Amino acid sequence: MTTQVLQKVDHAALKANQLTIIALNILAFVFNLPILAAFVAIVMTLGSALKLPGFILLYRYFYKPLGLLKPDILDDNPEPHRFAQFLGALFMIAGVASVYLGAPALGWGLVWLVVALAALNAFGGFCVGCAVYYWLARFNLPGFTKTPPAGIFPGVKPKVSA
Repeated sequence: MTTQVLQKVDHAALKANQLTIIALNILAFVFNLPILAAFVAIVMTLGSALKLPGFILLYRYFYKPLGLLKPDILDDNPEPHRFAQFLGALFMIAGVASVYLGAPALGWGLVWLVVALAALNAFGGFCVGCAVYYWLARFNLPGFTKTPPAGIFPGVKPKVSA
């Protein structure tokens, strides 16, 4: 096994992203606004492309200044989190497309899947997309090179940094 260098990852920024995804998607469903779900999908896609949490600006200028979330900087790999956001964006795109193409049950079901997985991460500390990333890395799939931090089960939020 090779030694990897972990980076500083602000898990509060990730949580802000997840909380925003949850809130906006619930509002989109309740008010039947697939355009709002499409906005979430676009922000998640842009965040993936820029290698940042999609709603990072809300974290910087809303959650953090108001004291709603405090920085939670841990030694971790950012790549699995980026992959998880990208995977979520793909599900959101498929969900929104399904709604607009006349399959609202499938579409909203996919949106709710993203809500459920974001909630599991935000409130339970388990990132399914990260676990999938690490699982793909075990199969030596190109582009999936990281392993979980030492002593951490794949997908579980790392322990507090020393």
